[in-house]
Amino acid sequence: MTKKLYLPIVLLLALSILLGACGTPAVATEPPVVQTEPPVIATEPPVIAPDAQALFTDLIASLPADKGYGSVKSAALNEELADKAPFLLDVRETAEVEKDGYIEGSVNIPVREVLNNLDKLPGLDEPIVVTCASGHRGGMVMASLKLLGYTNVRNLNGGLNAWKKAELPVVTGSMPAAPAVVGTAIIADQALFDMLNDFLSTLPEGFNAVKSDKLSEELASGTLPAIIDVRSKAEWDKDGYIEGSVNIPFSDLFANLDQIPADKDARIIVLCASGHRGGITMMALRLMGYTNVINLNGGLNGWKSAGLPVKGLVAEMAAFITSLPADAGFYSIKSDKLNELLVETPPFIVDVREASELEANGYIAGAINIPIRELLKNLDKLPGKDQKIIITCASGHRGSLGMMSLRLLGYTDVVNLNGGMNGWIKAEFPVEKTAPAAPTAGTAPEVDADKLAALDAYLSALPEGFGAVKSPDFNTELVAGTIPFILDVRTQEEWDADGHIDGAVLVSINDLAANLAKLPADKAAPIVVTCKSGHRGAMAQMYLQFLGYTSIRNLNGGMNGWIAAELPVVK
Repeated sequence: MTKKLYLPIVLLLALSILLGACGTPAVATEPPVVQTEPPVIATEPPVIAPDAQALFTDLIASLPADKGYGSVKSAALNEELADKAPFLLDVRETAEVEKDGYIEGSVNIPVREVLNNLDKLPGLDEPIVVTCASGHRGGMVMASLKLLGYTNVRNLNGGLNAWKKAELPVVTGSMPAAPAVVGTAIIADQALFDMLNDFLSTLPEGFNAVKSDKLSEELASGTLPAIIDVRSKAEWDKDGYIEGSVNIPFSDLFANLDQIPADKDARIIVLCASGHRGGITMMALRLMGYTNVINLNGGLNGWKSAGLPVKGLVAEMAAFITSLPADAGFYSIKSDKLNELLVETPPFIVDVREASELEANGYIAGAINIPIRELLKNLDKLPGKDQKIIITCASGHRGSLGMMSLRLLGYTDVVNLNGGMNGWIKAEFPVEKTAPAAPTAGTAPEVDADKLAALDAYLSALPEGFGAVKSPDFNTELVAGTIPFILDVRTQEEWDADGHIDGAVLVSINDLAANLAKLPADKAAPIVVTCKSGHRGAMAQMYLQFLGYTSIRNLNGGMNGWIAAELPVVK
């Protein structure tokens, strides 16, 4: 290689070194960081548990009393079946249907399976009547369907038991046809459906109800539950109540939860008249978290049918007149029998007429005088509650009121002089004309204070004439065209033998409490009660006045007085 060639090469190398030395040195770098959000995962919206209290508050508000709180009575349903029959849903168990029969046309879907078979029910607005044995299960199913949007659902009041008691027909010896799919189940609120279905489908044996005899045994054991009576105040007053119960009317339930035990595990018994309202109440409270709520099967009607005791003055009056003994003169005594007693063992005689009546007509020897309006203010003037007492008045009307009042207060041997002093004098038995001795004060016995106050208020307020009408005066009214409802409380035998006043309706005194439907629905409508002598009529009058009838009189002297006045009778 020549020198000429070396020189350019050397220069080129030198230049490369120089340029490399002057360049920017390489710097090590991390890979770039990219900021990202966490991945979004699609989720279902949170499930909000249904508010059971709000749901049942609205439901109960939609069940008016005048429509049976969403129930229908047997007679009314029977009429509907003859016209345009509703869909009949029988929610009893198969074994019950086989044993007791069913209403013709029914579809049987047991209570625990109903909500899983909505496709076998008619549309949301179609009429449905639910039936069970007593009304308990029917009430729960009716409530569930209404909450799910069914608008025309009712429960058979008293269930098949009431239907059969009314002697209405049932099909026996076969089962209803298997339910068929008739549509598509409409479930607008899945959470609500799940809550209701879970409740019904897991009902235990007995369906959270207790029979009357078992409750009676429980109460007798001394371990007392809380008893919540959801009937109306009018029902409570009229039909009585189980001792120890608290009255919270169905329509006011959720405004009075402070009267229910705060401990949600406490044992609670709910009851109504037949079991319908009680079943709905039990269901509502359990869904609100109360764990030990039981409904009284058959309600107070079932309790009373079992012969179990009730408290309450009007209920005791009903029981009193129902059990009046005909063979004991309905707690009266005839003049000849009293005259015999005066010879043998003179009883204590209380004459409840006004002092002026004794002065004018005399009195039975030995009697003391306490006017009827003052009688219960003077219990210290009477003998002990187990001593024999005879009450007398003019015709038997006031004496009957006094007798009934004393017996309701616990006096066990009080009777009324049948026909009063009028009958005594007519039989020509002796009377005294001088003023009777003043009654001697002793110690008043212990009696129920509330009962005493109510009965004393009634007797104290007796009007002029004491609520009776004499036969001639009543006949004048009838001739003038003023015709009241005439209630005859004698027996069928007396009605047949002695005849009756034209237009009268026969309801024997022992049957009166069970047949109030035969009386005018308007409690202000005029009523005149008649019996044989006035004795039973006065008791019927008193009972009905405590029930709220405001225009009721007793025929003074009864049919005896009417016939003696030679007034017309129908035979």
